[in-house]
Amino acid sequence: MAGRESVSLRGNGMTIKIELFLVPGCNKCAEAKEALKTVAEGFGADKVAWRDVDILEEMDYATELGLMSSGGIAIDGKLVFARLPSTAKLREELIRRLKG
Repeated sequence: MAGRESVSLRGNGMTIKIELFLVPGCNKCAEAKEALKTVAEGFGADKVAWRDVDILEEMDYATELGLMSSGGIAIDGKLVFARLPSTAKLREELIRRLKG
């Protein structure tokens, strides 16, 4: 497991909720998921909560967010990345939100 991010983050007790929308059996998605999840876990479970969403099982929710394909990421119930972001982009977004 990756070490904690060495960024000074506000200890406001708020946990960011990340939802990654995937299609089961997608190898490309699975590889990206592991890298992205490692970034999120680096902040600690007290700061970031991760949930994998099967887009086929939760199509209505994905559509409600405006997502039309797999690989999107919602943060705190809002679509932030319509496609899989790089690990750097996800890290930047999480730092921005946690510093908030």
